[in-house]
Amino acid sequence: MPDMKFSSYFYGDEAMQFTYFRIPCQLITHPRFKHLSTDSKLLYGMLLDRMSLSIKNEWYDDTGRVYIYYTVDEVCSNLNCGRDKAMRLLAELDTGKGVGLIERKKQGQGKPTRIYVKRFTTQEIPPQPEKKPEPPAPPPGVEFADVQKSDFPTSRRRKNPPQE
Repeated sequence: MPDMKFSSYFYGDEAMQFTYFRIPCQLITHPRFKHLSTDSKLLYGMLLDRMSLSIKNEWYDDTGRVYIYYTVDEVCSNLNCGRDKAMRLLAELDTGKGVGLIERKKQGQGKPTRIYVKRFTTQEIPPQPEKKPEPPAPPPGVEFADVQKSDFPTSRRRKNPPQE
């Protein structure tokens, strides 16, 4: 067999001949996802890639959500790992046990599990200033000037004198 010599560099658009998995930067940088393993982040990128195939096949449920089929055996084959690790990675991403990036729906009767890939974006809700309750409006015909105010607060219960 003749020796093959590999070029050390890419020239022009040679890098475009490959297929890539896109892993969102937010999975790497956002504190919410820091505890996820790199394997589960890679798996999420693979699940996102599979979404494009489901869209082409028009795999939508009754509510219009896209779903995918990605069996545990496929995860094992693609990530070159055992069944236990594949199950752990899916659980790490799942809504029930993990971070909530996917939702799995069993179909039963030997059918593969449907996987709904959820959005990874997080929307941080800015803190809202506390609103002070507005004083109740007086009934019609009553002015605040007509209301008497006590010099002594009466929020405490009055002490009843002992009965003799």
